[in-house]
Amino acid sequence: MSRRRPLTTTTRPSRAVSGSRGARRPAPATAPRRKAGPSPTERRPRTRARLVAKVTAVIVLTATTLALAGQWVLHTSYFRVQNVTFVGLHHEAEPQVLAASGLEAHPTMVGVSAASIERNLQRFSWITGLSIVKHWPSTLVVTVRESAPVAVAFDAHHVLQYVDASGHDLGGAPLHVNLPTLQYLDPRGPTWPYGRAGAGAAYVASRLPPAFASQVSVVTVDAKGRVTLKMTTPVTFIIGPATQLRAKFVAIASVISHTTLRPGDVVDATVPDELAVTGPAPS
Repeated sequence: MSRRRPLTTTTRPSRAVSGSRGARRPAPATAPRRKAGPSPTERRPRTRARLVAKVTAVIVLTATTLALAGQWVLHTSYFRVQNVTFVGLHHEAEPQVLAASGLEAHPTMVGVSAASIERNLQRFSWITGLSIVKHWPSTLVVTVRESAPVAVAFDAHHVLQYVDASGHDLGGAPLHVNLPTLQYLDPRGPTWPYGRAGAGAAYVASRLPPAFASQVSVVTVDAKGRVTLKMTTPVTFIIGPATQLRAKFVAIASVISHTTLRPGDVVDATVPDELAVTGPAPS
């Protein structure tokens, strides 16, 4: 009778066999992840933007430098006023106008303006405006606009003065000048009130038509602004207020052309469509 041997188990240590099927490899050590940088396609716009910014900065800096240099050059003595020519100056003395203009101080050409010269010449009654042309580097041509006299009037000292369309005196006038004389018919102010109520007479004188302007010897105005024309014939035309002048002048021209008027006649043209002719007042 056979004996049974006890069953024994032996645990063998497992050996890793390279390349054997089913064997597990040890996990490799994980390296820290690197942040992905911009791709070449993304880098191009950024590089271009930086280049544009640098070029723009250089251009701005260069332009600023040139502007400052240009200003410095324009303020040197080479670009200062040295020669002045006046055009259209007939009634004011040129040396006085030049002295008052400030141009004798040789300002810089770039700093001269028509407005600044006009402010300096405000005291000259004939000068109403001007324009300038600059001929670089140092010459100015100043073209002056003068007032046009429309009549004359005697001042408080019985000196005849030119008067413009607004009623302001412009300066002395010769006695033989061929312009109508303005009179102010206010007993409280017998002398000509420049720029006040008498401006109505000056305005009418400035609007006289060529058809009979040369025949008007005196233009009178009263304190209420009623205007009268005294002709060389002598005939008197009552204008009334200085309104509807075109219609009134057409009516007066028609009467002069088609009506026989006697010296001393008075024609009321206050209402242009209803002219009334009266004879001279009895002496």
